[in-house]
Amino acid sequence: MDIYQVIKKPLLTEKGGLMRERGNYYAFAVDRRATKEEIRQAVETLFKVHVTRVNTITLPGKAKRFGKFTSAAMRTKKAVVKIKKEEKIDKLEGV
Repeated sequence: MDIYQVIKKPLLTEKGGLMRERGNYYAFAVDRRATKEEIRQAVETLFKVHVTRVNTITLPGKAKRFGKFTSAAMRTKKAVVKIKKEEKIDKLEGV
């Protein structure tokens, strides 16, 4: 899988900001088919940092109603990446 298709976007939330300050963790929305190793390689290549840990979670889609019909939205996958203590991702700092 191409590294530019693995990471969809960074997740910039209040909880994510606390994780960045306290433990050097960064959260990303990733492709559902991406493995932990592909996520590691994509983050290291795109942001020029060293990844020490990758945790992933697949979130279920919410049920949507269209009149009397229901359908499920697409499932999403989230990755929480820990990088070395002395490094940081400058593009995501201060956002």
